[in-house]
Amino acid sequence: MQLTNLDQPQEQSACQKTVEPVPKWIQGLAHEAGVTFGGSDPWDVRVSDPRLYQRIARQGTLGFGEGFVDGQWECDAPDELICRLLRAGTDSRMSVLFRAYLTARKVRDRLLNRQAKSRAFQVGEQHYDAGNDIFAAMLDDTMTYSCGYWRTASDLQQAQLDKFDLICRKLQLRPGEKLLDIGCGWGGLAHYAAVNYGVSVVGITVSERQHLIAQQRCEGLDVEIKLQDYRELVDTFDKVVSVGMFEHVGPKNYANYFDMVSRLLTSDGLFLLHSIGIDRYTDSVDPWIEKWIFPNGRLPSAIELTQSLDRRFLIEDWHNFGQDYDKTLMAWWHNFNRAWPDLAPSYNERFYRMWKLYLLGCAGFFRSRQGQLWQLVLSKPTRSAQYLSVR
Repeated sequence: MQLTNLDQPQEQSACQKTVEPVPKWIQGLAHEAGVTFGGSDPWDVRVSDPRLYQRIARQGTLGFGEGFVDGQWECDAPDELICRLLRAGTDSRMSVLFRAYLTARKVRDRLLNRQAKSRAFQVGEQHYDAGNDIFAAMLDDTMTYSCGYWRTASDLQQAQLDKFDLICRKLQLRPGEKLLDIGCGWGGLAHYAAVNYGVSVVGITVSERQHLIAQQRCEGLDVEIKLQDYRELVDTFDKVVSVGMFEHVGPKNYANYFDMVSRLLTSDGLFLLHSIGIDRYTDSVDPWIEKWIFPNGRLPSAIELTQSLDRRFLIEDWHNFGQDYDKTLMAWWHNFNRAWPDLAPSYNERFYRMWKLYLLGCAGFFRSRQGQLWQLVLSKPTRSAQYLSVR
């Protein structure tokens, strides 16, 4: 998280006394999404600095997002605003104005491996090491930073525990088995599996702060937490799980990633992949999310996954519960907003606005159904046992 860059506005955001009309092209894009500039609905936009319009013209969604961080516009329900804009395709049409920037990014992405091993720790340092006080306030007691499972849960804590148990049941964990947790976060799943299913767990993370807390959480259990890149692993495991980590692998590394998991997994083992997905293939990433939240991140499409799995793994089960991420993000937002008075002395108003747009914007992303949450259970072609999934 680029906290130092949040100390000063990207552009001066002082309100101008003259009121300028909303450009017709912006009015048109908003109208198609059922959004009005200056309207009275919760998802409508109130502009305090008309220089926002030029910012949108120059930078598309990046300018729109940074304009919010700088206080150039307000909205009572950013989650519903983003949902409506995405359903109407406004984000892609807005990006046409940003074509030169996007073209340069696409060329760069094709030429460079932006998730190369040399960059593996960047997301850990920039996002997950942003401040454990924020995550401790926002998340549940297990410090789980991924989608909960709300099928029967009525609160965030239970949704995360139900997700842990769902994963363990899908993996058919048995006492004495060895489980690899790729991207173990703060150790919640590793702890749950060791305590409730009697397995030996190795968890890996690229975040120093996650590594420290996960070690403390799992102290006294048959759990080893390692600070390393997944490409450095050498061992064999009965079961493998990866929750909320595949989004950082990148399409240039999908094949190598699945080859690596195949090498680590026993011939009759199971691999559960828990990942955000998108409803259609795209070779671009939202520039605001990439700059401020997840550097070098990339969401997979279904076709990218199936192509990468070809001749490597069989798909035993594919479960989509993306709408549960909307509920999870809204719960995180309510926790963060409630805790802000205690957090505020360590941060500033621009950080608050950035984090607000991140959480509520992502909730709108899943509400629009552009965002999915997938759990795939995968096996090697050598596995002979029939697989029966659970929910």
